[in-house]
Amino acid sequence: MLKDIILYTYGYVVFFYSLALIASYVMLIWLAYTEQRKHHHTMSDSYVKQIFRHSPYTPGVSIVAPAYNEEKTIVNNVKSLLSQDYPKFEIVIVNDGSKDNTLQEMIDNFDLVETPYNYRMRISAKPFKRLFTSTNPKYQRLRVVDKVNGGTKADAVNGGLNVVRYPYFINTDVDCILAKDAIMKCVRPMIEMNDVIAVSGVMNMSNGSRVEDGELIEYRIPWSPIPLFQTLEYLRSFMVGKMGWSAINAMPNVSGGYGMFDTEVAIAAGGYSSDSLAEDEDMLIRMIGYCCDFNRKYRVVQIPDTCCWTEGPANLKILNRQRTRWGHGLIQTFGKYYRMMFKKKYRQLGLITMPHQFIFELLAPVIEFVGLLTTIYLAFTGGVNWGTAAIIFAVMYVFCVQLSLVVIYYDYTQTKMKGFAYLRLIVAALLEPFVYHPLIVLFSLRGYLKFITKQRIVWGEMTRQGFAKKPTKAVS
Repeated sequence: MLKDIILYTYGYVVFFYSLALIASYVMLIWLAYTEQRKHHHTMSDSYVKQIFRHSPYTPGVSIVAPAYNEEKTIVNNVKSLLSQDYPKFEIVIVNDGSKDNTLQEMIDNFDLVETPYNYRMRISAKPFKRLFTSTNPKYQRLRVVDKVNGGTKADAVNGGLNVVRYPYFINTDVDCILAKDAIMKCVRPMIEMNDVIAVSGVMNMSNGSRVEDGELIEYRIPWSPIPLFQTLEYLRSFMVGKMGWSAINAMPNVSGGYGMFDTEVAIAAGGYSSDSLAEDEDMLIRMIGYCCDFNRKYRVVQIPDTCCWTEGPANLKILNRQRTRWGHGLIQTFGKYYRMMFKKKYRQLGLITMPHQFIFELLAPVIEFVGLLTTIYLAFTGGVNWGTAAIIFAVMYVFCVQLSLVVIYYDYTQTKMKGFAYLRLIVAALLEPFVYHPLIVLFSLRGYLKFITKQRIVWGEMTRQGFAKKPTKAVS
């Protein structure tokens, strides 16, 4: 029967798909290991700091951070950004049409005054209103852009890029906590390697950590289940995924939470797509596409150092909203740039990165969901070879757990925290395939459906637990 042939064929497709996925991760683990060894510097960080501090050639860096309805935390957040240990940088806060007192809080606490400014819209963004600078020398690095809300973080960052002054910029979220030496860590490969257009630092979860006045005093692994799973997810993404892709110059994205870019290349490429819900991947594709179109060499680097901590969604409602947006953004990005796939002109991006993402990221939730429905159908009709199915599941489960254990061990060697704390991550690794991963699949499919049905998704507000007794509001 035709039905039996289809089911039989689909079973083989899933089997070889799983083998290919395992093979790709094994390769990424090996590539990540080789890439990490390259970042073992001979010069100490303290020595490099002295060079940057005294050299007349130290490059300037602009930190661009959008803010929307952040009145409860904006002062501490800005002070945290201003505390970077780097001699030449500026902070550009983009007040993206906040409806609360975000702007007034900054005016009152940082002695801001409106400053005449010849605004040039080098890249597309919603209308610019005003520029504020501080009359207090203590905050001379701070500039605040007031603009009309664009509905996406991408549009807000574009508004900031139109006023930045330095050759490199960092895209981050205003509520992110940066390591004191985060700028130095990312500038270093920019000047040590040739043709680097973007550098990604490792991000981690700040949920459960001890934070005072916008500074991470003590990193702690979260107790809450959802942030705990996300911690494991982030570790795999940065320490295996991105680090592995970096080894062959095939990075799929630079995190929207923390990444450094070449300002000239970013602006020449047209900046961020203002309507993008996956601005991290969208920006990198545009920059690489620009370099390839003009036959310019490029390099995108992932460093193994943790540069940023962010508070992730703490409940299912917010996680659903975030991952639905990510799923929508992923399919939106492929809808825009599918023409680059399998094109030799676009080098690793077109020949490796995009095909891999299409097969193992975009299609994965669909294949898993259809596979689940098929298995349920076969179970009721007696068509499942339970022995074979158990072997395949056991192999995939053991591999997924081992992959998580690899990154857990690496994080343990870096943070030197007590091993007992990592028992939570190990338990999360054992439970993730049954508890967390199915939810991510469903949320991603919801994002796909919203894109296909042309339902509009915007960057809204997200309730965060924060580090005080009362929760605060922040951009989701």
